[in-house]
Amino acid sequence: MTGEFKFGTFTGEETMSFDVHTDDDLNPGDVLRAVYAALREKGYNPINQLVGYLISGDPAYITSHKQARSLIRRVERDDLIEELVSFYLKE
Repeated sequence: MTGEFKFGTFTGEETMSFDVHTDDDLNPGDVLRAVYAALREKGYNPINQLVGYLISGDPAYITSHKQARSLIRRVERDDLIEELVSFYLKE
């Protein structure tokens, strides 16, 4: 890169780009399966823990094992519920 940086502005010929990573590529079904597996590995009842999280929104219901807690928080709870209802009611 050529140019100089002054007061927060790059002065040069090249345009800098910034790519924001979005969580649009996260599939709620895949997230639920991954979190379920992590909860099961740690000896929890995955159904009870997931229901507790979905009702309350409290991430303490989800283990941090295999980053399950941070993974599930990247998906909106309403998207997780929609995935579950759609799967259950699918004909």
